[in-house]
Amino acid sequence: MKQHVLIADSGSTKTDWAFGELRVKTQGINPFHQDEPTIREILRQELIPALDGQCPVDIYFYGSGVRPELEGKMSYLLNEAFPKAQHIEAHSDLLGAAIALCGHEEGIACILGTGANSCLFDGRSIKENIPPMGYVLGDEGSGAVLGKRFLNALYKGRLPLLVRKEFEQYYQINLSQVIENVYRKPLANRWLASLSEFIHLHLKEPSIEDLVVENFCNFLTCNIAPYGRKDLPISAVGSIVYFYQVQWLQALKTEGYTAGKILRGPLDGLVNALNA
Repeated sequence: MKQHVLIADSGSTKTDWAFGELRVKTQGINPFHQDEPTIREILRQELIPALDGQCPVDIYFYGSGVRPELEGKMSYLLNEAFPKAQHIEAHSDLLGAAIALCGHEEGIACILGTGANSCLFDGRSIKENIPPMGYVLGDEGSGAVLGKRFLNALYKGRLPLLVRKEFEQYYQINLSQVIENVYRKPLANRWLASLSEFIHLHLKEPSIEDLVVENFCNFLTCNIAPYGRKDLPISAVGSIVYFYQVQWLQALKTEGYTAGKILRGPLDGLVNALNA
């Protein structure tokens, strides 16, 4: 393994860094939501001290919010923090997922966590990306949409009454509070996705497992079918696909796709691909 390469997988909540055998966690870095002083402070106060004086030569940063127009900003801040670095790249978390899942081979890469995304990857870059459109208009297959579909079925009588009673006892919640959490409180998508914990505990209930499979089938229909590449394996990364692997594989079989890799997170896959 190359010891001089610094690799980052960043979300809005946390950033995972790999530098040789060293693993470091810092606050999340998102150049779309954070200004330069905030990012600069995270790099200086959290990352640099953790490297204990070691200086990376190559830096690869993959993160949410790194849109094409912000790649330069993120690269500049990394270069400012590590002026001796010779090569710096900053790209989207979707490209990072594709590299982690597909390496340098052609494939279809998916992110299935709180949100959902996908792309057609040619082994070097993203060739096509069906817009996920967020959990209100899209994000089929995501944890947020799974939670939304579960609540709809729960309160419209499509799940057993016992499940509803157990749900309300588990979270100490009722219908009016559910409405409050979804429509009035911030970060409704994260709250909806958090219901996956209860859903996973009740997968032995056939109607609940069906919801999970249907959520994945909808994802494949809306986000993967438009690529028109049933010849390529479908690989995915994220907590939802990792914990619902059986249901994911069932959905792939139902829709006629070949399964590729399944990863909980992309960092190790990125390390293997970029150090190859």
